[in-house]
Amino acid sequence: MDYPEKTCSIERLVTHEKLVAATLAGRKTQQRRNGVYGYPNETFELEGKTFVVTELYQQKLGDMTDADAQAEGYPSLEMYRDLILRMHGGMEWNDEASAWVHCFKAQE
Repeated sequence: MDYPEKTCSIERLVTHEKLVAATLAGRKTQQRRNGVYGYPNETFELEGKTFVVTELYQQKLGDMTDADAQAEGYPSLEMYRDLILRMHGGMEWNDEASAWVHCFKAQE
């Protein structure tokens, strides 16, 4: 598959302290971003542990499920949506807007 150019470096994929902790604990395996931060098979490190991007695809926000929110490290889609809207003041949740889904796992 042909992917667009990156909009940011992979080191910026997971940065928030709580999300780093959730990733290290294995509770977070996805990160949605407006742009591409990393390609499949690309690696990044968090506190000395290496993770590899396993999949990259676009998804409409309206197609997200509770399981997607849980893979993001949140208990439910409602909590994920509420947090995103609080973090990005003035943003509205648009079901038709799409985000790049970066799936990853710890590298063994």
